[in-house]
Amino acid sequence: MGGTYFQRGFGLKDEIKPHLAADYHSRIVELLRESRHRLRAGDLTFLLAREFGFCYGVERAVEYAYETRRQFPDRRIFLTGEIIHNPHVNSRLREMGIGFLRNTNGTGPGIDAVRPDDVVILPAFGVTVQEMEALRQRGSVLVDTTCGSVLNVWKNVDRFSASGFTALIHGKYAHEETRATASRTTRQPGGRYLVVRNIEEAEVVCGYIRRGGDSRAFQARFAPACSDGFDPDRDLGRIGLANQTTMLSSESLAIQEMIRQALADRHGEAALAERFRAFDTICSATQDRQDAVRDLLAARPDRMIVIGGYNSSNTTHLAAMAAREVPTFHIEDASCIEESGAIRHRPYGSAAEERAREWLPAGPVTVGLTAGASTPNNKIGEVVAAIARLRGVTLDGGATPDVPDSR
Repeated sequence: MGGTYFQRGFGLKDEIKPHLAADYHSRIVELLRESRHRLRAGDLTFLLAREFGFCYGVERAVEYAYETRRQFPDRRIFLTGEIIHNPHVNSRLREMGIGFLRNTNGTGPGIDAVRPDDVVILPAFGVTVQEMEALRQRGSVLVDTTCGSVLNVWKNVDRFSASGFTALIHGKYAHEETRATASRTTRQPGGRYLVVRNIEEAEVVCGYIRRGGDSRAFQARFAPACSDGFDPDRDLGRIGLANQTTMLSSESLAIQEMIRQALADRHGEAALAERFRAFDTICSATQDRQDAVRDLLAARPDRMIVIGGYNSSNTTHLAAMAAREVPTFHIEDASCIEESGAIRHRPYGSAAEERAREWLPAGPVTVGLTAGASTPNNKIGEVVAAIARLRGVTLDGGATPDVPDSR
């Protein structure tokens, strides 16, 4: 069995453009762009990172979802899960009558609920090989919005597995993208993978490569994050590096060098050609946003606001970068800016929101702003307006704030 498969949209971009603008456009963000990413509102100065918000892959995925609704107005349409990690975008799709086969809490009707006359949208993260096969067996229409950067990682993992290399993936093993990437190894007999979340976990792997150790302890440590039957004595001899595209690029590169050096220490530099593979698979949009945050921090803002879903990997990494240099607040949207002047935010590494009451100092303050690749412009603009209101300045309704001379 197999239904119809679409990967390039339906040619309805002009028809849905007004709807996208109505849902996600922000006049305030346009003002920031027009004023070279700098606006003054009373004694507040806002600095917006040069690269922020929706990336190409996210725009494409959201456009395809809107086109799909228009192309199939009378059919049941499902997403396998969140199309991107932004609660407002996903809520809007639900309002448009698009159902979710799997919710963030693990509930949902699942693939078994899909009928041959249904339409199923695959999210920007992609789906696992197993999920794709199950959907094809249902015979439904499939609309694939998988990001091209993710597809590039898959190609490398396919090559690793076909050459007998273990795919070592820098990522979060429970993240949809990483699960989809890891599943590519199952396309090859004996394919195997190991996911490391950070440098600390990579150090454990490097230690085993150099000295060996207790294989059972290693397997227990990485049990949720490795392929079935993973044997470190067998499977850490030939390694190909890959990564979740939204990870911190500097960390991915550091892990790559750590693994390369560990293999060289164990087997010798001359053996690396047969034991080590690595390709730069960090998404260019992720890299651009990280670079833009570094540039913004050079301007020394007093506070940094990072806007985006709490479950958005690329957003949390932007927050982590900024938090090293300046007091930083990762918020989901403008509702986190309370009228009392407090701010609800989630510190990097924390599982819960915290409330800060005196986060915005009195007097002139420069506020740096960025947003994850899944954050729409309207949510950025709403945050700017909410912060300005704390100082009695109204930016809503397209009002033009004082723009400093940029010469």
